Amino acid sequence: MNDVASKVATLMEAMPYLKKYAGKVIVIKYGGNAMINEELKAAVLQDVVMLKLLGLKPVLSHGGGPGINKMLEQLNIPVQFINGLRYTSADIIHVVEAVLIGQVNSELVGRINAIGGEAVGDHLVDRVDIGEVNAAPVQALLDAGYIPVVAPVGTDGKGQSFNINGDTAAGKLASALGAEKLMLLTDIEGLCNDIKLRDVISYLNIADVPKLKEQGTIAGGMIPKVDCCVQAIEEGVTNVHIIDGRKPHSILYEAFTDEGIGTTVGKDAPSVGIKWK
Repeated sequence: MNDVASKVATLMEAMPYLKKYAGKVIVIKYGGNAMINEELKAAVLQDVVMLKLLGLKPVLSHGGGPGINKMLEQLNIPVQFINGLRYTSADIIHVVEAVLIGQVNSELVGRINAIGGEAVGDHLVDRVDIGEVNAAPVQALLDAGYIPVVAPVGTDGKGQSFNINGDTAAGKLASALGAEKLMLLTDIEGLCNDIKLRDVISYLNIADVPKLKEQGTIAGGMIPKVDCCVQAIEEGVTNVHIIDGRKPHSILYEAFTDEGIGTTVGKDAPSVGIKWK
């Protein structure tokens, strides 16, 4: 197939997805290696702008773990992780705010605008309890035609700031916005039975999550990822995916091709690819 024919075939394959997702909110959790590799970073931001140009409403909900860890190390502030989540002390939250809002968020907004998008930075507000977010400011940005770039930092309205796990924040944001799709970019191919074998579970029914936790398939940093997927599905998000953020343009592959990539999480079909122990 020559180059032109290949491009036409790609457009034809994407057509039903363009129709399906036109005007729909797509929340993308951006983090991991894709944030520190310049080539991958450029590809992610190009994908986000492309989604907007194609008539979708993308929201980029980012993390910043590598930058936070680097800053904490430089300041000799000890870090403790519990079930894959960083424990945030009073000292740490100041670093989190400085990195996520002052550095990462502003950089992403600037880079999106530089390649033709119209992005505005924001952070989660009015965190009433664990994971509850007020999505009204983000919705207002979408309604005004902007690409919201959201940092997972919340406030209680009384001057107290909170660090919210990036995956949890993205899931709650997707639920609150009534998103059609939630994509979590990660540093592996998807949820694997064995991280060494890279054998991906292509479809995960949320009913199987407790057993997979018991046998250790879902562990460490994958716990908050899967938990946020389960909660998003239970709260009405239609499509949830854990995809490999190390693959250039993985967002477009997942959104507009028949094959898809990574792990799809849902409740309407049996799991595919699980190896029970």
